[in-house]
Amino acid sequence: MTSTNLKIAIDGSAGSAAPYEQLRAQIADRARSGRLPAGFKLPTVRGLAEELGLAANTVAKAYRALEADGVVETRGRNGTFVAASGEGPAREAAAAAQAYADRVHRLGLTNAEAVSAATEALRARYTAG
Repeated sequence: MTSTNLKIAIDGSAGSAAPYEQLRAQIADRARSGRLPAGFKLPTVRGLAEELGLAANTVAKAYRALEADGVVETRGRNGTFVAASGEGPAREAAAAAQAYADRVHRLGLTNAEAVSAATEALRARYTAG
């Protein structure tokens, strides 16, 4: 299944990532690399779902995740657009880091224990593919 406009391919074989995650990752990669420029209008949920042979809910889930990550922004009935890069994801990461720091401090972890836990979580996430 491939989208002609976005050049997105969904691998439906056993063992591949969930379709919504493949879609989310490919759009995020293209937006962050500049292949999808800020302000680029993404296809409608229904339109992209039909093009890729996916359920509309699958595409909607990917779009929601992208919006939560600051990669895209939804402008009501006007559609979904690639957000300006840089500031949104960095701001969101800083907020998540602060929340983590607050939580591990309340739990009584030392700085070294907190850094170790975060490092292990990041290592697991980024090596998992």
